[in-house]
Amino acid sequence: MSDHAEFIIAAFLIAGAVVALMLGAILLDHRNLKRALAKFPPRGEGEGA
Repeated sequence: MSDHAEFIIAAFLIAGAVVALMLGAILLDHRNLKRALAKFPPRGEGEGA
């Protein structure tokens, strides 16, 4: 292995962890938004814009 292998592996692990945390935050936000929007009645075709 090269002299910088540990740094490269650590950088990829940290980047993967950051991406996983961001994906988790997006999924939680999506679930919360769906729950909040479910409180409103569905929009009918005859109603305004």
